[in-house]
Order: sequence, then C-alpha cells, then structure tokens
Amino acid sequence: MNPDAAIIESSSDFVSDESLIKEKRVLVIEDGPTVTHGEVGEGIGAIAARRFGASKIIDSRPYAKRSIRDVYAKYNSLGPVLPAIGYSKQQMKDLEETVNSIDAYSVILGTPVNLSRIVNINKPAVRVRYGIREVAGPTLQEIITRFLA
Repeated sequence: MNPDAAIIESSSDFVSDESLIKEKRVLVIEDGPTVTHGEVGEGIGAIAARRFGASKIIDSRPYAKRSIRDVYAKYNSLGPVLPAIGYSKQQMKDLEETVNSIDAYSVILGTPVNLSRIVNINKPAVRVRYGIREVAGPTLQEIITRFLA
C-alpha cells in the first residue's frame, strides 16, 4: 500500500537449544488458554518443532492423566500438543504425570512461563519464546533514528 514503507524482515520465535529438537521425538506443551479457549489447536511450540526439524511430535492424548484427559474431551480442536493446564494442585500433578509418562527425547515448552520451574520434567526441555529478531533490511533502530532526524 505504501511503496516508501521500510520493510524489516524478521523472525518472531526464539529457541533456547535447537539441538534438543532437530531429528528428535518431542513432546510439545503449548500455552493452555491459547490452544483451549483460543481454539487454535497448536501454537509456537508445534511451529518450532516443524521448523527446527523434529522427527516426530508425539501425540500426548493417549497419555493424558485425569484432569488433562478431561481437557481433551472438552476441547476437541486440540491436536497432539499438550495444553499447559495447571490451575490447581491436582491439575499440576496431572500435567506432570502426563509429561513424565511420555517417551520423548525432549519437551518443547511453547508457554510464556518456564514450566520446568514449576513442574518436574524428567527429560530435557527447550523453551520457545516470542520476540522480534531482525533478519534483513534496515533495523528498527535505524528507521526510528532517520525518522527523528
């Protein structure tokens, strides 16, 4: 629409350790409200799994424990990802038991909170976070500086 507009190519996700994803069987835990109430089915964790070459995203539904199983029944738009549900002590326990019962090489945490600080995870975990990383074109700082001049 604006031929004079500056274009900044950017990437919006950050992975703490790509080696825990590439060619690995992974469990993806997504932000609970996003994939349940938001009905998106999957989030940045699943995107990162595909982008960084996971050999398989393990379907967590067959392993779901108690209240986690209830979440899958209520939100049938959920795919193989595990929603980070833990609003009570019991849900946290069910989430932990579900995670630890799955035979995965690593866990991708596509959640705003580092779940490994809250839930005991018995396998390596990698965080995926949102942010902006400039890839090509002028930087945002350069554009602002030119504008202010």
